[in-house]
Amino acid sequence: MDAERNGGPAPVLRASGIVKQFGAVRALDGVDIEVRPREVVALIGDNGAGKSTLVNVLTGVFRPDDGQMMFDGRPVSFASPQAARTAGIETVYQDLAIAPHLDPVANIFLGREYRTPGPLGGLGFLDRRRMVRETERQLAQLKVRIPGLGRRMTTLSGGQRQGVAVARAVMWASKVVFMDEPTAALGVAQTGQVLQLVRQVRDTGIPVVFISHNMPHVFEVADRIVVLRLGRVVRELDPRTATIDEAVLAMTGSLASGRVGLGDGAMANAGSGAAEGRGARG
Repeated sequence: MDAERNGGPAPVLRASGIVKQFGAVRALDGVDIEVRPREVVALIGDNGAGKSTLVNVLTGVFRPDDGQMMFDGRPVSFASPQAARTAGIETVYQDLAIAPHLDPVANIFLGREYRTPGPLGGLGFLDRRRMVRETERQLAQLKVRIPGLGRRMTTLSGGQRQGVAVARAVMWASKVVFMDEPTAALGVAQTGQVLQLVRQVRDTGIPVVFISHNMPHVFEVADRIVVLRLGRVVRELDPRTATIDEAVLAMTGSLASGRVGLGDGAMANAGSGAAEGRGARG
């Protein structure tokens, strides 16, 4: 694709011609998308555009009905979310999927606990000290400040809980992190912390797929914007040269398909397409 032709890094994850149908509803209709190292790809679209379905396909929740996925240059078909996690893909969900009555250390290592070396490990004793050290290192790397690693998650702020969820994803993700509406229901200060986290994850070399309805947040952190509409990719935007108005027009079907500001100089004129009915795409 374009990245390789222009001498850029090869995509870590590439999906081509992805189709997903639920009964009579075609939720994804030939979607092409790629994710390259050290970039934030924003995935935007109106309700029903297919964002959630696409993320679920890419992370192993759904199997596509047609199309191909390439991961690290090899064809893949994730049979489950666990298979995607094993490959190095982690997801931070809007509801965080945390255990609220456990502390940050237990949440980060939930299901992946380190056991004490020797016979005690065989009896199920956990190596708490090692897990605390690695949690401290991961939080420090992402500049996440937690008042106490022994405190329950319910006592932390929304931004701090989001920071723990992101740290958990980055701890185990070696290839790609998906973030689904990570700033939803957060205050201004907490939102700023999360957006900074997105940049810091990218700067570690791990690409981020950032799903959001908030256009200012998208334009603040994204290196590339992919617009979905009615199950199809209708536009790719460069946030350095495109505008929020262009993104909204593309989402609503008022801007012709193509690319804006991605190196080919193809700035399409705004069309007069009427809004189409939305399918149940998520």
